[in-house]
Amino acid sequence: MFVSWLFGSVQLKFALSYVAIIMGLLLLLNTYPMMVSRDLVYAAKDTALTSQALGISSSLGGGEALSEETVGRAMGFLDIRNLTRLIVTNAEGEVLYDTAGESERLQDVEVFPDLERVFQREGERLYEVTRPAYSEGSFHTWAAFPIMNGETQIGAVFLYEVDMEQGEWIAGMASNLQNISIGIFIAALFLAIVFSRTLTNRLTKMLSAMRIVGRGDYSYKLDVSGRDELAELGQAFNKLTDRLEETEEMRRRFVSDASHELKTPLASIQLLSDSIVQSEDMDAATVREFVEDIGQEAERLARTTERLLRLTRLDVAPETEVLVAVDVGRVVENAGHMLEPLAKGRQVEMVFDLAPDCLILATEDDIYQIVFNLAENGIKYNVTGGTLSIRLGQADGQVRLIVEDTGIGIPAEDMPYVFDRFYRVDKARAREAGGSGLGLSIVRDTVHEHGGKVEVAPREGGGVCFTVTFPAVEG
Repeated sequence: MFVSWLFGSVQLKFALSYVAIIMGLLLLLNTYPMMVSRDLVYAAKDTALTSQALGISSSLGGGEALSEETVGRAMGFLDIRNLTRLIVTNAEGEVLYDTAGESERLQDVEVFPDLERVFQREGERLYEVTRPAYSEGSFHTWAAFPIMNGETQIGAVFLYEVDMEQGEWIAGMASNLQNISIGIFIAALFLAIVFSRTLTNRLTKMLSAMRIVGRGDYSYKLDVSGRDELAELGQAFNKLTDRLEETEEMRRRFVSDASHELKTPLASIQLLSDSIVQSEDMDAATVREFVEDIGQEAERLARTTERLLRLTRLDVAPETEVLVAVDVGRVVENAGHMLEPLAKGRQVEMVFDLAPDCLILATEDDIYQIVFNLAENGIKYNVTGGTLSIRLGQADGQVRLIVEDTGIGIPAEDMPYVFDRFYRVDKARAREAGGSGLGLSIVRDTVHEHGGKVEVAPREGGGVCFTVTFPAVEG
């Protein structure tokens, strides 16, 4: 369990990533400078020992034949103090001069592995051998050159140098780099833990906030600081919780209002039916009246349920419907004909001004629902002897439907909310008129579904004006 958490921890992954990068850089710091320094020393040693070997070879390549006496005399004039060992041989490979003692001369083959190559020929070229190396904190350099008298090789010289001073310098530099690397690694490890913890703490807070919001506390907010991507993520999270909180409030209000709307007609039906059942001597006229009231409440309940179902369908996923060119004027005439009895009953005059050939891409049922709801509201909330005016026209590629009434109007403070579900300006009068607060919500959602726009404004002289616009299509 712990191992699974350990290797699944984002903080550990960040820390290990930082440490891996730092270790790679430190490895480069400890190898590259050392390699470059050694190469520079190798080059300098090679050049210096080659030059010294050439000088000795030139000094011994004069007119005199090589012998222990002549070589010893020549060596007395040369500065060979830097050399650890110097050997001079004749053409047959016999040692004529050696700075080492007798006990060390037995090691010639091991110490001078390239000596015999000086006497080999490859075409006309004589071998000149130099070989630097670094071991046990010291630089070791070998050089082997032939001694020439004209075109004739009369011997060979072999130089061997051990430089402990520069070796110690290289070793000291390596030690210093290691100490610096250890210090850098410890500091980097500490900073990696701090930085990864700082970063993952913010992620942990976000995860904790998501869990809190997931439990239903949509009011919870993150304390956002900084200007980086995590701060932007925190701000987006807070905006999301604001939206969730708003949505949850709307859902609760929707459920509450829907329950109330459904409960009212059900309570009326229950009350009326109980009255009929409990009254044994109720006359037929009263029973008929009660039954008619029950029928009206049932119709009201059916309308409310149907509107709720329609809004739910619009919210979840619009139904796949075949859109056709709809003549809005003809739909307005059909809706007006259906609403004529209601208008006469309330003594409201309906006035139509409909331009021909106003076509939009939609379904006839959806447009009928829009016109019917707007016109029905204009009749129900009108005044006795009032007027409902419906105008239809087309301009600038838009079909515009205007529905005006001379009714009680809508207060300015209620204008922004009239399309909200279950919102009613005057609840008492709305129930009296049979309103559920869903009609205008259906209008707005249906208009938006077909790419249109609906607006509401007070009418000059009293009443309200609804304006609906749709993109026009060619017939």
